[in-house]
Parts: sequence; structure tokens; C-alpha cells
Amino acid sequence: MKTILLSIITGISFMLLLVGCSSESINSNSVKVGMLVPETINEPVWGDKGYKGLLKIQSDLGVDVYYKENIKTIAMAEKAIKEFQEKGVSLVFGHGIEYGPIFIAFQDKYPDIQFVYFNGDETADNVVSIKFNSHAMGFFGGMVAAKMSKTNHIGVIAAFEWQPEIQGFVAGAKYEKPDIKVSIDYTYDWAGTDEAIYYLDELIKERADVFYPAGDMFNIPIINKVKDQGLYAIGFISEQSDLGEATVLTSTIQHVSYVYKDVAEKYMTEKLESGVILVDFQDGAISMGQFSPEVPEDYQLKLKDMIEHYKLMQQLPNE
Repeated sequence: MKTILLSIITGISFMLLLVGCSSESINSNSVKVGMLVPETINEPVWGDKGYKGLLKIQSDLGVDVYYKENIKTIAMAEKAIKEFQEKGVSLVFGHGIEYGPIFIAFQDKYPDIQFVYFNGDETADNVVSIKFNSHAMGFFGGMVAAKMSKTNHIGVIAAFEWQPEIQGFVAGAKYEKPDIKVSIDYTYDWAGTDEAIYYLDELIKERADVFYPAGDMFNIPIINKVKDQGLYAIGFISEQSDLGEATVLTSTIQHVSYVYKDVAEKYMTEKLESGVILVDFQDGAISMGQFSPEVPEDYQLKLKDMIEHYKLMQQLPNE
């Protein structure tokens, strides 16, 4: 496992060694940032977003950044953190909920490192959790799915039961169409593509016609197969209309790179709060994606109005 230094040259090329550029508003001389990812930075949804967030910190804030891939155990994490510390890294992102217990275990051993991870509840003086408040994005996605279903049966294929967007999706679907049938299957693995495809096939047999594939590494294969079947999907985490405008009705987007930069900037200016930090639509961290031309324009406008109301009042239509 080797540490890789990143640098951007003309926005395209990367070098192994990078030199932090100066910033008029932020002194970056003493700040270096590291990131641990459980899979790889090439993972097309979640991993890629973390990598882009790290690059945004480097390019916008002018700091040296490092990353390590396939960090899945406490032993692997400790080795990586120790190497980060030796290089002067003082801010470490763990790109996933699994890093919460790991960072808690190391909080006392590395008191001068600020640890940040995502979507967990465990925190300490130097351990912060950034939690995407994704119930609302699921709610609006569920509304669209129910609206566009012709068979009155929609399906969710998710990774884990704790994902708040799943409950939101069901609530939104039921708000739009109270008698809609919502089937939910879990792979219990972000990378559970084979299981996800199996569940999709079963749901298609049961005449479900709109699908929400809420898993980082299997949602693209699911959407591609849904497209082949002439059915509909709701995109997950990224803008996925490019997979097929006639297939992807809209996407539930988490702006991870924006959050990375925001956290780093607050850390560098000593404004980063402790504990669990919730981010949502009103923070610029979540949005709905482009609507498919399949979705009626009047319904698009209705949903956009509901989203604006939610941003202002933090109140969903069913509340």
C-alpha cells in the first residue's frame, strides 16, 4: 500500500509530488490533508466523489493532499494514519461510515489529528461525523417514482437498512400515491452487484417498473439493465441522466466534493464544529438532478416548488 501525492496540471494531468499554492484568504502552509477509502478512488460513484473532493481541496485551498485505498481494517488504518502523521497531515477524512469506530479507537493516540468521516453517530473531540440528511432527497425521489409508475409497483434495491434515503423514498412514494406498492431488498454490501441484479430480475418478474438502486457500486449496472428493459430508474448519489434521459427520471445527488472543501476550509479557519454535522438541501450538499423529459413539466414545477419550500422551512409536504 503506498501513499500517493496528488497534483493537478492544467486540470487533467497528475504528478506524484505536489506543492501547495498560496491563498490570499487562507494560510495553507502548515495544513496537509489525507483521505482513507474502503475501496478505490476509481469506484464510479462514492469513491470517485471522495477523490474529486480531495482534488478540490488541493486546487481551491492550495494544500498538499494524500490518499490510501482499500483501507478496511483497524490495522490497515493505523498504518496509514501513522504514515500520514509522519508527512505532517493534520486533517484525515475517512470516506465512509465504517471509519467511525476506527477513528474513535485512535482519537487519544493521535490527538493532533482532526478526523472526519461520513454518516455515523460516533464522535469525539477530534472526531467529526458529516451526516448527509438524505431522507428528503429520498422523499422527492419516491414521489417521482410513484408518479411515473404504470403498474403501481416500484422497487428499492439498497445496500443497508440504515440508509435514511430509503425511508424517505417510501414516505414520498406513499405521499404521492397512497396505494403504491414499494418492495425493498438489501444487498448488505455496497459492492453487491450480483445480489442487486438478482433482486432486480425478481422485481421485474413481479411487474415493478420504477427502481431506486441505492448502492454505490451496483447502481450503474442496475440502471443499465433497467434501460435495456425499457423501464425507469431514480439515480443515486451522482447526476445519472447521462445513463439515459428516457430511463433516469431524476437523480438524488450528494455534492460530496463541495462538502469536502467546506469541511477543510472550516478546519483551516478554526470554524469546524464538533459532533455530528448534518448537511442537506439548504447547505448546498444535496440536490435533485435533471428531470427526464418523460416527467410531465407541470409535475416538475410542482416538485421544484416543494423543494424550495423544504429549503426555506425544513418541512416536507407530509409534515
